[in-house]
Amino acid sequence: MAGRGIPNEAARLRVKTSICATVVVVSNVLGNFFMKRGLPAGLNHPFEYIAALFRPQVSLGVALLILWMLSRMALLSWADLSYVVPVTSIGYVLVALMGRLFLEERITARNWVGIALIVAGVSMVGLGTPQTAHRKAAGQ
Repeated sequence: MAGRGIPNEAARLRVKTSICATVVVVSNVLGNFFMKRGLPAGLNHPFEYIAALFRPQVSLGVALLILWMLSRMALLSWADLSYVVPVTSIGYVLVALMGRLFLEERITARNWVGIALIVAGVSMVGLGTPQTAHRKAAGQ
């Protein structure tokens, strides 16, 4: 009977990891997008950057990036770094697509090849089982 809880715990950990990884990716992508969209071009002085923090889109971007950092910290507290970093790197692809679609940024063929390689790597890692760090109870 005691062994019956282990599969449920593993399933719960997979769901928790998937949800948290999604929050990490979405908050990173949207945080960077809103920060870029809200920042005026040509800021030169540190005080101009501080003033820009009070622009609504920049403030939203900062708040989302704070959420990104906190959710990433949470995810790293139970999942292996070698799993988290590749899986959440899909955010790089989404950032490029957001820049292309909503900020009219140019993406070269070389960039698309790089994006395709990222997608391939993310797929290889993401299709596996999330690894969790096994720590010794004493001292770690």
